[in-house]
Amino acid sequence: MNHLKVVLSGGLWFVGVPIGTARDITLRALDVLASADVLVAEDTRSLRKLMDIHGVPLNGRRIEALHEHTRDAVVERLVARAAAGESVAYASEAGMPLIADPGFELARMARAAGVGVTCAPGPSAVLTALVVGGLATDAFHFAGFLPASRNARKTALAGLAGVKATLVMYESPKRVAAMLQDASAVLGADRPATVCRELTKKFEEIRHDTLGTLADHYAATSVKGEIVVLIGRGQSKAVNEKDIESALELALRDMSVKDAAAFVAETFDVPKRQVYQQALSIARD
Repeated sequence: MNHLKVVLSGGLWFVGVPIGTARDITLRALDVLASADVLVAEDTRSLRKLMDIHGVPLNGRRIEALHEHTRDAVVERLVARAAAGESVAYASEAGMPLIADPGFELARMARAAGVGVTCAPGPSAVLTALVVGGLATDAFHFAGFLPASRNARKTALAGLAGVKATLVMYESPKRVAAMLQDASAVLGADRPATVCRELTKKFEEIRHDTLGTLADHYAATSVKGEIVVLIGRGQSKAVNEKDIESALELALRDMSVKDAAAFVAETFDVPKRQVYQQALSIARD
């Protein structure tokens, strides 16, 4: 299969690659891989295999490795080549570059050096999971990989408890059961969640239930593959009107009616208009 050999401007090109099925790559991504002066990959074997599948020749080029253990000197050398006018194309092991990926440091240093950065976008495990996961997509928060240690993981989950959006995170198959157990304990066993495994691959699995039920399932089940966990936003608890009244009385000692109403409405996650009318009534009294 022949791919278009295009003239790329010098600089840094980030290339989105499939998260599973090899045919999910874009034509533009293949053009960039065929044309770049320098090829860089988080996993050189994965990129070489992908290029072989699609018939993209190396033409004497060597795929350089860039991973989390790469020394700064390697990144500096790549940036220097891009600054000198060469086109440098970087691909993650899977999906979009820079998303929980070591390519971020390359992008940061390139921008600091005044090197142009562009992207040939492609698949994303985060967005794919949101599409098939069955949870709200109007707002979401990507938390990457949570800490491996239980105490640190629980602390991170507690910090996410108040986020008013669907939570999205990557997880290792070895830790997914423990993470779900901690999430169930910290965020609530009844909170809806979805575990997406091996997205776009032959053994793709989408399991939707409560955190408690999912935690029990994966505690008794050994799994493999790439995993994305979605956790639905928490439901607002019933608000006690007396608590709002007391909070307004305290706030009005130091704030205007408008500021006090805004502060209390945000604190209790209730409509500002409702609280403002109550604040006006208290102020008049």
